[in-house]
Amino acid sequence: MHYTLHQLVVYLKVIQKKSITKAAEELHLTQPAVSIQVKKLQEQFDIPLIEVIGRKIHVTEFGQEIGLICQKIVNQMAEIKDKTIAYKGILTGKIKISVVSTGKYVIPFFLTRFSKLYPGIDFTIDVTNKSKVIESLEKNNTDFALVSTIPEKMSINKIELMTNKLFLTRKFNARENSINFNTSDLEKVSLIHREQGSATRQAMERYISSNHIKTKKSIELVSNEAVKQAVIAGLGYSIMPLIGMKNELLNNDIEIVSIPNLPIETQWNLIYLKDKQLSPSSLAYLKFIKENKDAIIHNHFDWYRNF
Repeated sequence: MHYTLHQLVVYLKVIQKKSITKAAEELHLTQPAVSIQVKKLQEQFDIPLIEVIGRKIHVTEFGQEIGLICQKIVNQMAEIKDKTIAYKGILTGKIKISVVSTGKYVIPFFLTRFSKLYPGIDFTIDVTNKSKVIESLEKNNTDFALVSTIPEKMSINKIELMTNKLFLTRKFNARENSINFNTSDLEKVSLIHREQGSATRQAMERYISSNHIKTKKSIELVSNEAVKQAVIAGLGYSIMPLIGMKNELLNNDIEIVSIPNLPIETQWNLIYLKDKQLSPSSLAYLKFIKENKDAIIHNHFDWYRNF
């Protein structure tokens, strides 16, 4: 077989985009040039890589397997480039971090100084719910993940960052002096939930179940920001992470309700696969986090201690 690295790169882009046109645009090539490279690669195999049905590209099972190998080769080529540059004393590269939605209030503060120290390193931050973050980690589509619940049955390394606290909250009400609840009081109010797959949703459901609470009408929303705005509007109560409520608490938009067995406390962790071959830029980031996390927490999250 005599396929080239260029053919593998072009083929990988085509199956990722499922389009010759889009692949050509991203690779800054003409459509005929892309088609020729894919055809030359296909000539190396007796089994079809892709099929064109009704002008749509369909990747065969064999084609998908070849695509996975292509991705590994492309990653290794990028690693060679990074190592070469690193030996010259210039650290460059890309780091991808998958972050659970509430983690968007945390992760920027653990990036700012590092980005200034290493301007040649680019970050991609993917903010989504817990299920999708774990899926991305399992498929090795991300370098690191920021989570508040450690995934089970996965071989990972972790760096503990800071405590994650979840409180029962409601719209601020200056006329009511007492905001102490019993768990049974939750049966009388509307509860606002995050969507399925969210770690916040799972924590809230565990609390309700363990305290044998029969919930009333509930509302489901797909982000913490949406839940927060619903609480401010007076649509109901919700158990939410403290990390995203600083301004709303200071502005008396939201108030914390005292209730038995709350807050729920978990831990923010930066995790990565144990057998992952980390690039020089990722190793530099790990070293930075280990050496600077305490100072970052003290400088940016000292207000956390008041709750």
